[in-house]
Amino acid sequence: MRARFGDRASLLVETTLLRRKAREKLGGLADVSRWFFTDEALQQATAAPVALHRAARLAGRIVHDATCSIGTESAALRGAAARVIGSDLDPVRLTMARHNLAGTVDLCRADALRPVTRGAAVVVDPARRSAGRRRFHPADYQPALGPLLDCYRGQDLAVKCAPGIDFDQISRLGFDGEIEVTSYRGSVREACLWSIGLTPPGVHRRASVLDRGEEITDADPDDCPVLPVGRWIVDPDGAVVRSGLVRQYGARHALWQLDPDIAYLSGDRLPPGVRGFEVLDQLAFDERRLRQVLTGLDCGALEILVRGVQTDPDVLRRRLRLRGSASLTVVIARIGRFGAGSQAVAYVCRSSR
Repeated sequence: MRARFGDRASLLVETTLLRRKAREKLGGLADVSRWFFTDEALQQATAAPVALHRAARLAGRIVHDATCSIGTESAALRGAAARVIGSDLDPVRLTMARHNLAGTVDLCRADALRPVTRGAAVVVDPARRSAGRRRFHPADYQPALGPLLDCYRGQDLAVKCAPGIDFDQISRLGFDGEIEVTSYRGSVREACLWSIGLTPPGVHRRASVLDRGEEITDADPDDCPVLPVGRWIVDPDGAVVRSGLVRQYGARHALWQLDPDIAYLSGDRLPPGVRGFEVLDQLAFDERRLRQVLTGLDCGALEILVRGVQTDPDVLRRRLRLRGSASLTVVIARIGRFGAGSQAVAYVCRSSR
């Protein structure tokens, strides 16, 4: 490569490697085999199923992708929106977007904090990486979240944020729309802020589980009782837990909570397509007693799930010294209000898959 291409060799190698990485992440948007990328832009780019899900919520609208970067979000939008305008302040990424989108989107160079469109729904994906490091505080986003929300106050706006963003911080910035938490392939991918004009009345939280095509909102019924464990324990999808919609999810699927402060649910039937844990035994959490029960069940491989208890699953697994042939799961949870009346309980289970 060096002999043939000289000082361009490293750029060509990097581009080839990035195109290979992009196939799985972005393949549902377009043929990315000839796209241009930067490593940071590809890392921040939304996975194709998540981007297409957002685009579907904007179907038929004129949409301004105000931080278009290399064009991935615009590529998802162009199949659903009536018209897409893309803009970015970085001239290099904008040049890449022009190549990648091949004239299918109108592009211009502009600062996201200086609006260049009227009457369009604006989509913004603030940069959350710098020199390979993640930025977690909304004030460290580029552009910062506070000025961004102020700039588009009263307009239709969707803002992609890190999934771990502090919801209270968002409220303090004056945001009163919907926060949607989206998961894909068992992983929480992002939190998206939707202004009031882009969400149904009364909805402020939404969990979207793309693998199952399921959406839960805080407008759904939440009559989910607290009862002793049933046949199955269910660990809800991370999007449901992160969005605070465990009770709504439980009510939809006829499940109940083991404790009002713990996200584990229980029921006599599993929701369709959901992995669950069939309860074989339960005991007050004690390592010696737990080892006896697991040994009696011939356990050799153990999955450990913990909530509300200060226990390191890897350390506990080593201390249990299991030698059997069966694969089991133990769910350890704090049951009862925190304080003198609470108890750490271990549920020994068999996974449904």
